[in-house]
Amino acid sequence: MSGQFSGKVVAITGAAGGIGRELCLGFGRDGAAIAALDRSDRLDALVVELEAAGIRVAAAKAEIGDAAGVDAAFARLSGTLGPIDILVNNAGVSNYPNFRVTTPAGWASDINDNLNGAYNCAQAVLGPMQERRAGVIINISSVNGVSALGDPAYSAAKAGMLALTRSLAVEYGKFGIRANTVLPGTVRTPIWDHRIAKNPEVLKVLARWYPLGRIVEPAEIARVVLFLASDAASAVTGVALPVDCGLSAGNGVMAGELTVEGF
Repeated sequence: MSGQFSGKVVAITGAAGGIGRELCLGFGRDGAAIAALDRSDRLDALVVELEAAGIRVAAAKAEIGDAAGVDAAFARLSGTLGPIDILVNNAGVSNYPNFRVTTPAGWASDINDNLNGAYNCAQAVLGPMQERRAGVIINISSVNGVSALGDPAYSAAKAGMLALTRSLAVEYGKFGIRANTVLPGTVRTPIWDHRIAKNPEVLKVLARWYPLGRIVEPAEIARVVLFLASDAASAVTGVALPVDCGLSAGNGVMAGELTVEGF
């Protein structure tokens, strides 16, 4: 399969989720071989889907918070597909909606599964990238990393990913390695299914806070990631790019009330 990523190997964590699937399809359709990592049993179905689309893929089930497991998974994937050219740290979990219910163990778990997981995966690919003097790392953070929007452990981890990304960009730029962060707002993925079951209007309620009047679609995240990974973004490193339908630009609802004019 030809395309701008032909001959490249792209590792994607959280590959079986809503955003992960779109990332796999987007890179794969543009010529990349996909190294898919996830801890979910949905990974098997994803491999079948990608292969049916003519995309070269190898998969590994792994807990990204387990450094040894990550090293073993990347060794297997690289052995099958070749060295990793692009890493997308997409996997993420949030289990505690507010600080009051966040236990010490829960805090440690969410930090490990999000921030430490991104570190483990970056650590697994940086050596070979440095030797080849080329590589791209894209971390999927969140608008939660820059604003207080609940989920404090998850948010702290996502904020940490911003610092991690800048550190990688500055330290490894001399080796031709770029590192950037994408900050999604609310994204229409299966993670919302249980909340929609409780309140079918929940996403419509959330949409009023977004200047575009809607939430983000997974494919919109994937398109931005593909751009940042491409040669079109060859001079872009160390940035944090919101993909949030305008949420981080300001509070339109509040602004309208303050001006007594409405928007």
